[in-house]
Formats: sequence, structure tokens, C-alpha cells
Amino acid sequence: QLQLVESGGGLVQPGGSLRLSCAASGFTLDYYAIGWFRQAPGKEREGVSCISSSDGSTYYADSVKGRFTISRDNAENMVYLQMNALKPADTAVYYCRAAEVRIGGRDYWGQGTQVCVSS
Repeated sequence: QLQLVESGGGLVQPGGSLRLSCAASGFTLDYYAIGWFRQAPGKEREGVSCISSSDGSTYYADSVKGRFTISRDNAENMVYLQMNALKPADTAVYYCRAAEVRIGGRDYWGQGTQVCVSS
């Protein structure tokens, strides 16, 4: 079965850290750009970070720059999002997405993992 599965969410106090994982099964991530998105209650889904398939270049939304780090391990078929200095505004469901880098390429979304930042 071709799927992405996120894990690592939970409840954390402001200033704390979490590490989200995204595991691919049924396909390899080598030729996929990977993105992390989030959706807070009552808000639209927004892009948080992404990492290229080729040279590992990364992008971060201004709201998380300097606090979050995206990485990938193609050998393990995994992508990670290290989240430090968490704020209540980071509370959301976090999703990973894999987009194949070719015309008409395949596109997969995970089911999401809940992150709650609260004291």
C-alpha cells in the first residue's frame, strides 16, 4: 500500500520541542520533494517547510524560521521535522506531503499528527 504515515505529535509546553516523523511505504522518497503542512482549527492549511529531492535545499515559512528544521533520510525512507521553541500558535494538525518531481508525478499526503502547545 502506497502511503505516508506521520508520527511524533503530542502535547508540549511552550518552549518545548517535538520531532515529527514521516514514513513512506510502498514507494521510495528519492525522487520526491517533501513538504510539511499544518492546519490549525478554523484556519486554512499552510505550508511550513519543504525539502528538495535533488540537492536537499530547504524552505521555511517565516513563522517557523530558526525554530524548525526539516531533514530527510532516503536510506530509511523517512522525513523529519524538528520543532524547537514551540509556541501556542504552532498548535495544529501537521501533515507531510510527497510530490514526485516530474510532469504528472504522483502526490501523496499523510493522515496528519496533532501537535498541541499549551501550558
